[in-house]
Amino acid sequence: MGRRVTLAITGASGSAFGVAVLRRLSANPEVEQVALLLSPTGKRCLLDETGLTPKELATLPKVGLRDERDLGADISSGSFRQDGMALVPCSAGALGRIAAGVSESLVSRAADVCLKERRPLVLCLRETPLNRIHLENMLRVHDAGAVVMPIMPGFYSGPKSLDDLFDTFATRVLDQLGLSEPDARRWRG
Repeated sequence: MGRRVTLAITGASGSAFGVAVLRRLSANPEVEQVALLLSPTGKRCLLDETGLTPKELATLPKVGLRDERDLGADISSGSFRQDGMALVPCSAGALGRIAAGVSESLVSRAADVCLKERRPLVLCLRETPLNRIHLENMLRVHDAGAVVMPIMPGFYSGPKSLDDLFDTFATRVLDQLGLSEPDARRWRG
């Protein structure tokens, strides 16, 4: 049985990074199913920044769009086998709700399930500058078991386009989810 992964795109700038992660998850042979969640402001950022809609993203293979208001969805339960989750981008608000254990949406509930079940949770924060509350929340989720991976693309691969930056970062996110992916952009030393 293949891996089941959840990807949430929340309301921070940088939705193109989330799209790159989704495309790689969809194409990865280890992945059987991708649950896609978008917060209300995540939907707006997606449209404003990429021109894409959630329904267009849901046409990718293996991708199932979920209603982020549905707290009874499969991924809201620890008994459902889910192999990890990434929030790309992760807004400071989503970070704060996860750090406080506030599960008012499917995004924060699914993240909470990953923490309580000790499953990979990757939070790709996209916020700058950071205030003390952001920093404390990053430490809280880190101590609870999440990977805090701010969107800071690497330039060692000699990117020729923004898509190159998005894809290099997406490869690193899949690494954190424990998914194998060969990529020519890796550091060679």
